[in-house]
Amino acid sequence: MKTKAIFLSAMLVLAFGSKTMAQEKCATLGSLFIEPAKAKNYEGALAHYDNLVNECPTYSMATYQYAEKMYKHFIENGDKTKIADLEKVYKLRMQYYPAKTKEGELMMKMAQVKFDNEIGTKMDQFNAFDAAFKKDEDEFTSPKSLYTYFSLAVDLFNAGEKPIDDVFDLYDIVIQKIEKEEGKLASALTMLLDKQEAGTKLTSKEDRKLNAYEKNLEAYGKVKGSVDGKLGQLADCPNLIPLYEKDFENKKTDVNWLRRAAGRLSAKDCDTPLFFQLVQQLHTLEPSAKSAYYLGKLAEKDGKGSTALDYFNQAAELETNPGDKAKVYYSIAENFRKKGSFGQARSYYMKMVEVKPSAGIAYLKIANMIANSANSCGNTVFEKRAIYWKAAEMADRAARVDGSIASNARSAASSYRGRAPSKSDIFTEGMAGKTITFNCWVGGSVRVPSL
Repeated sequence: MKTKAIFLSAMLVLAFGSKTMAQEKCATLGSLFIEPAKAKNYEGALAHYDNLVNECPTYSMATYQYAEKMYKHFIENGDKTKIADLEKVYKLRMQYYPAKTKEGELMMKMAQVKFDNEIGTKMDQFNAFDAAFKKDEDEFTSPKSLYTYFSLAVDLFNAGEKPIDDVFDLYDIVIQKIEKEEGKLASALTMLLDKQEAGTKLTSKEDRKLNAYEKNLEAYGKVKGSVDGKLGQLADCPNLIPLYEKDFENKKTDVNWLRRAAGRLSAKDCDTPLFFQLVQQLHTLEPSAKSAYYLGKLAEKDGKGSTALDYFNQAAELETNPGDKAKVYYSIAENFRKKGSFGQARSYYMKMVEVKPSAGIAYLKIANMIANSANSCGNTVFEKRAIYWKAAEMADRAARVDGSIASNARSAASSYRGRAPSKSDIFTEGMAGKTITFNCWVGGSVRVPSL
């Protein structure tokens, strides 16, 4: 019995010792790779990478995070032989750290690397992006990759390898995805802007978040413009009208096809009797927010503003999709704006922002209405001109939440400030630091800049 106990103790000591030695070995190998990789000494790190993943593949997830940076460095410097190595890094990370890895995101990254380095045919490249998007749409958030994904579809159509309907369908999907990401960013940004405007100082962490939100919104705005540009003439009325005229008889009982066709013709303001046919047929088959909205657009085009407004209000009540609801509110706001009912127009522009926080155009339209009200807001010339500061504030917000119109919005804000009282006006009137309240439809107040 005593001999058996001694034997078991010896085995435990040996096992513990072996485990400790293995841990020490992995720590050494890990340090030999990770430390130079941290310092961006990728040549030095590369010499130890294979030993680390062969001997200690589960040492740390940092192994694969630094390996990704290392191989991307070599690839970006022209070594395409490292593309296969990078792909292996992603596979190993998925194998050993599945709970901490988003497979769809890695698939998207790999697809972008292969596209950037012209690996495979355009169809191969498109299929790689398509697989990544379908694997995990939520993690497919790279503005660059979203553009590449759509751009390849257009290229394949031009090469005769993809039908035009597929391109249009993907356009809808990509734009919807971009606007979804813009909405999340703009909503978070708006909370911080509201906090700022209420006079609360942001923390350093909040400042960093605010800057990141604005930067990412600008990126999405640019990509959205690029996607529209890539679609280009393919979606112009001269191409859309004959395409839908040709298919109408065969597709006129297909509600989804009618909805998409009417949507594209409406978006391009195509002047064709076909649009009326599509809308009437859609409303007959399935009366909905969409068909009510399109009937409103037709009534508006015929100069029947009140009828259009009735249809738009019906559409607003029925619509559940935030992006489409925003379009309806925009149409209602525009209806009131054109009538000169600025207060009512603003309420609907703000409803638009509630459902689509990245709708910078709403803020920009409000800024324009405020600026156009200068002569009717205020009792003195100084007060009337002070309204331009209010307009500039609204234009600034438009620029911050919507990258696609940021340049125009910043230009408008600068123009409005140029029309506001100058420093000499402020000094002469003794208004520095004072608050001016507006009693017209604009409401609110502005604080005159201190000298």
